[in-house]
Amino acid sequence: MAAVTEEILEHLAAVSFVAGRDARAALPAVAPLGAAAELRYLETGRDLFFYDREAGKGFFHGTAELVAAFGGLDPWLEQSRVFLTQRGTFRAAVGFFAQAAALRRTLGAEAELVWFDVGTRWLAQHVDSAAAYFRLPVLTLFGSEGVAGLQALMAPAEALLQGRLGLGTYLPGALRVRALCGLEGVAEWARRGADVLAAGRVRGEAWFRLESEEARSFLLEILPGFRLGVHKRLFLLLLQAWTGLQPPLEDGDWSAEGGRAFVETDGRSLFVPAVMPDREEALLAFYHTGAHLAFGSYEEEAIHALFRELGMAHPPLDAEQRVTWRPLFAQFGQDLLRFQMIFDLCEDLRVDACLDREMPGYAARLLRLAQRRGRPTGVAGAYYDAALGMLAQLGAGTLPEDLAALAQPRSGIVDSFRVALERYGDTDLPPLGLADRSQAYLPGRSPNAARPVYPTRRHPAREEMELDGDGGLGAAGHEEEPREMPQEAAGNDPDLEIPPEDIQGTGGRVGVGIPMPAKVTGAGRGAKGPKGGFAYREWDYRHQSYKEGWARVHERALREEDGAEAAALAKEYAGVLRRMKRALQAQKPTRMAPLRRQFEGEEPDLEAAVQYVVERRAGHAPKANIYLQRRPRQRDTAVLLLADLSTSIMAAAGDGGVRIVDRLRAAMLLFGEALVEVGDPFALYGFASKYRDEVLLYPIKRFGDPFDARRRAVLGGLSGRLATRMGAAVRHSTALLQKHPAQRRLLLILSDGRPADYDDGGDSRYLQEDTRMAVKEAQDRGVHAFCISLDPRGGEYLPLVFGPGHYLVLPHIDSLPQRLPEIYLRLRGHQS
Repeated sequence: MAAVTEEILEHLAAVSFVAGRDARAALPAVAPLGAAAELRYLETGRDLFFYDREAGKGFFHGTAELVAAFGGLDPWLEQSRVFLTQRGTFRAAVGFFAQAAALRRTLGAEAELVWFDVGTRWLAQHVDSAAAYFRLPVLTLFGSEGVAGLQALMAPAEALLQGRLGLGTYLPGALRVRALCGLEGVAEWARRGADVLAAGRVRGEAWFRLESEEARSFLLEILPGFRLGVHKRLFLLLLQAWTGLQPPLEDGDWSAEGGRAFVETDGRSLFVPAVMPDREEALLAFYHTGAHLAFGSYEEEAIHALFRELGMAHPPLDAEQRVTWRPLFAQFGQDLLRFQMIFDLCEDLRVDACLDREMPGYAARLLRLAQRRGRPTGVAGAYYDAALGMLAQLGAGTLPEDLAALAQPRSGIVDSFRVALERYGDTDLPPLGLADRSQAYLPGRSPNAARPVYPTRRHPAREEMELDGDGGLGAAGHEEEPREMPQEAAGNDPDLEIPPEDIQGTGGRVGVGIPMPAKVTGAGRGAKGPKGGFAYREWDYRHQSYKEGWARVHERALREEDGAEAAALAKEYAGVLRRMKRALQAQKPTRMAPLRRQFEGEEPDLEAAVQYVVERRAGHAPKANIYLQRRPRQRDTAVLLLADLSTSIMAAAGDGGVRIVDRLRAAMLLFGEALVEVGDPFALYGFASKYRDEVLLYPIKRFGDPFDARRRAVLGGLSGRLATRMGAAVRHSTALLQKHPAQRRLLLILSDGRPADYDDGGDSRYLQEDTRMAVKEAQDRGVHAFCISLDPRGGEYLPLVFGPGHYLVLPHIDSLPQRLPEIYLRLRGHQS
């Protein structure tokens, strides 16, 4: 060893025992390169260690791998000296020394040079960004696109640095966007993010971290795959055709960065993600998840029996009376996910066998898709293979004895649980974590116990039926008495659940007061409505008394939005809107209200002035607030517009092809614009019903919500659904108005017909009388109710319900958009 080399080693040891030790330990890897190479190496290591101890340690620790990967000291030794040019580079240096060798071995010399050059540019501009860059795992950074992919990933970041956004914020989000949407998606996401960043730093950082709702929504817009939005109704109809079910659809809580997308259920609704990999998987997911509802996975008696297997008399329920599954799996401790997966394998096989009997070829479709999709990596692949094998055996008729029992028509979820217990006791499937579990399911399948569930009653379509002597379908040969019932019309209804009854007859428009004879056979209503909600009494004129807690109101968000339709309506009525806004300027508050006891003003406040003089003469020093000011008086009026969204609004309004709903959308849009202009607090709600225990109120805009693009888009997507139980909707709206602090409260009801529902027995007077009492109750509570009706026969019953002067029948539907704001302003003026 040369003397100068030994001198450097001793110098390092004198400064730091650790440095001397690490240098000597690293030197054997360099010694074969010659004395000159040793000296050059130690000089660089010494300089780095004296510059920053952590950088020096990283240098010595990485030496052996770096020399082996590069075949010597070049070019990494010279590259390492770049970290001497800036202060605070130790984190970047440590990342470089830890990863350069692996990058050189796996991706080659060109990739290492490009990686280093990009990092060097960032080191000169922003040291913290360079540290985030060099410390990020290189294989993650390059992805599958290689050098071109790295350059495309980093290109947008250069411009973002001008907005003071570093790589520590940009890279984690960019990598997730690339994984989901590809490099083109990253470029588009970064371009939009630059505008967001320019509008506000906090908002921009939330965008690039994917923490804001606008960023997540944007990802859904650019995410490749099959978009379910416009197809959900079709898929639901196909599910109904095969299973007899049409559950409500809800937007799933899946997010673009949240991993694999599943269709899930809570025993009542289907929760549907915005995007799935392809159409076939989306359709099979609808079938499979719906089949769990149809074939008893969440049936109440079966769930009770399942928990009795564990010695529990009743399943645990949460605050919403949903079954929570965790106690079912908690007995398996840390291994609960493994048992849950085995249980899902057995129950999915049972359900798919049931569905395959109803839908021949379903299992073969699922098998083909699973084989085409390919086995996931890691431990998830073992479960995927197990599910694939079971499905193949089902198709070939070669299931082992225990699984064959699950393919029998009378099997249930308790049988699946018992088979899962036996298989768990003798399984070679590996333990797994949550991330592995999400990848372990076949396409179309999903975790069965991911959500708490509402236990369901046995579905009527699955119960045994037989023909009676006359050939009519009845329960055990009994033909039920026919009853009058309004029949449901066609409409685009995300909450639609067609009653499981065989309805024959011409039907009538629900909500317009023309119930037609309808012969109803079967078991009547198939299921109770959802639990929870708000209970209200209902007036029964036949007994002249209230039925306490008889009707239940549920607030439910409208999921359909159509911003394009809202924009088209705004353009169509632009002239009307301009004229209306000019007219509204005259409606601005002009009456002057006095403000007393002011320190300055137009005239003296006599009462305050007298008191001031009296206190002065008494020897006090009163404040000279003895003036009176006059200011424009604000009309303190709050209004809630309640729109009837029954199926009848989907009907044509005349020979021109215009539907009632078209004018309703425009009217509510102009009404909102008018209220924004005049400044009164307002709320927009729609309502519909399906039986007394499921009266649905749809908040379009609550008090306090802005009337923004989203609310306008909801108005643009309004559609008809179900029936018109108006009394309960009026009572709930009254309660909402009473919570508002305004002195005057107006409930403006927009309807196209008389109250009606599926369980009113054909008695048109029953719900009409209940609505009359609800309006009277509102008046007693200080809420003024006024009805605008589109029903040409409204004059027959509206005076009885709302009273003379408290309703208006519009003879021409086309005038509704213009008239609605005018009517409100007149009512407002009368109340001031």
